[in-house]
Amino acid sequence: MGKFSGITYRVLSKRLREFGFMFFRAAKGSHEIWYCRETDRYTTIPRHRGDMAEGTLRQILRQAGIEADDFFSDK
Repeated sequence: MGKFSGITYRVLSKRLREFGFMFFRAAKGSHEIWYCRETDRYTTIPRHRGDMAEGTLRQILRQAGIEADDFFSDK
């Protein structure tokens, strides 16, 4: 199991808030758009049960401009 496994919506949303993101609006289906005013970046995250797929999490971090090492480091 890699470091990208075991991340749920709840964990992801908590970490995104720590990086300055906030819920912006609902998107199609069970997805949400999150926005960071400081960086002027948007990212779309799925609100599903269970763990996120590794590729999905990588894409969310890429859209948000967050390095994986920063995301997984303890503050």
